[in-house]
Amino acid sequence: MITTVTQKNMVTIPAALSRQLGIVPGYQLDWQVGATPDELRVRILPSRATLARRLLGAGQRYEPARDAVAELAVERSAEG
Repeated sequence: MITTVTQKNMVTIPAALSRQLGIVPGYQLDWQVGATPDELRVRILPSRATLARRLLGAGQRYEPARDAVAELAVERSAEG
């Protein structure tokens, strides 16, 4: 797909790519020079909401009420 850079250095992401990659308004893109000077790489940075959803529930097994040391001691004594 070919796009054109405007006079304000803006580029439009083709709709098909935007839909395929799930890019919506507000997403950030990380632009970097590729392996050669005429190559450009673009990486989609996840939104804060996406990052929060990934972390949601990640710490559930570390409840403050649990005594991890006591649980480990019971586990070790059961082993041998």
